Amino acid sequence: MTQSHLNRRRFLHLMAAGSAGAVAWAGGARPAFAQEKKRPNIIFLLTDDQRWDSLGCMGNKIIQTPNIDAMAAAGALFENCYVTTSICCCSRASIFSGQYVNRNGIGDFATPFSAEAQAQTYPMLLRAAGYRTGFIGKYGVGNAQSMPKEGFDYWRGIPGQPIYEQKDKDGNYKHLTKIMEEQSVEFLEGCSADQPFCLSVSFKAPHVQDGDPRQFIYDRAYKDMFKDVTIPESETGAPEYFDRMPDFLKDEKTEARRRWRIRFETPEKYQESVKGYYRLLYGVDVAVGRIRETLKARGLDDNTVIVYTGDNGFFLGEHGWAGKWYGHNESVRVPLVVYDPRRPKTQQGQRRDEIALNIDIAPTILSLAGVPTPAGMQGRNLAPALDGSARQWRSDFYYEHPFGAGGRIPETEGVISLKWKYLKYYTQEPVYEELYDLEKDPYEKENLASKPEYADVLKRMRQRYATLKRETR
Repeated sequence: MTQSHLNRRRFLHLMAAGSAGAVAWAGGARPAFAQEKKRPNIIFLLTDDQRWDSLGCMGNKIIQTPNIDAMAAAGALFENCYVTTSICCCSRASIFSGQYVNRNGIGDFATPFSAEAQAQTYPMLLRAAGYRTGFIGKYGVGNAQSMPKEGFDYWRGIPGQPIYEQKDKDGNYKHLTKIMEEQSVEFLEGCSADQPFCLSVSFKAPHVQDGDPRQFIYDRAYKDMFKDVTIPESETGAPEYFDRMPDFLKDEKTEARRRWRIRFETPEKYQESVKGYYRLLYGVDVAVGRIRETLKARGLDDNTVIVYTGDNGFFLGEHGWAGKWYGHNESVRVPLVVYDPRRPKTQQGQRRDEIALNIDIAPTILSLAGVPTPAGMQGRNLAPALDGSARQWRSDFYYEHPFGAGGRIPETEGVISLKWKYLKYYTQEPVYEELYDLEKDPYEKENLASKPEYADVLKRMRQRYATLKRETR
């Protein structure tokens, strides 16, 4: 019997135990809240490669995201949300588990959760607590044989990188985002007011279609969007900023540089790529609008919390790069909207400046449902930041990127705060360090690590990095 079959067998055993309460509340009866009917419904929406500034509510004057902007206006917008590892497999594992990669062990595209770890992810804990659960879209952890479809009441998960251009039952063209929108509606139409639900929708958009020369394959219905718009050049897109980088970050064999040539090498490529990126996100926004319309039509909108974020950021030509991976803001900073219609008007329309992380998603969702957070989760419940009861909050966080893609992605670690950023490329000989003053230099144009006047700051950041790295183990 293969390891994947053993994991599935063990997982099913744990889920069977969970249905009686043993997964979430070992050694005791299921809490009374598991029988209550007024627990909130939860919808978690995840985009792929969406950077923080690609929403209208985050100040983007060109992109069109009215439905997501409306949620932000009536909910809470976290302006400083980051991922702890900027690559999809690792970040998604961190979202499910509430753990750093160095604890959950998902450091590549092949490794699945163990059965025990899978049972401690937020969807499985919610199902054990009586929630109807659904998953739609790109799962992103492990392979096709390790997908946890048995752990969901409704499963439309996709292994690997799905294809944008699909067909309906009659053989007609249909974009993947539209299909996921329709699947979301199908799930919601199967829900009732008698059982709370949690639906996780994991869009592929706005990720490129790897291997396709068109890259950003948006819905054909949106082909004329932005046709009369000229996208401004990015702040650090000029060659001089790429020239400032050390040789190993300028290597044409790196993924960041190779993909830059495909997407952003000429002004024409830049315009078409960014517009394609925006069109893909518009398709997501349309899906969000349809989901909200369905909730309202079914009388579920007043008791459904919607959480919207991205799995990592994305370079749109900054520093001469494409993709993500590195610790710069374009790569690690993502949007986060928490829309909770149950909150008082005084807590609606907030713009929060606390540092939120992808590892906070799982404990926040569990808290919304009244489900205890496992001791192994490292993220924080964001509710205290929403209601003003947080007496202390994180001032910085540890960043790690151990996936090297056979030398094509330089591995990185560091520490990031709202004031300082320290990054260490620890596999280089000699080790290369970066230090940025984000208040004075938000676009990370000048590396201060080698400047004598910043020696004390560098020393302090090295120490803080070592402390946080140790604490996250």
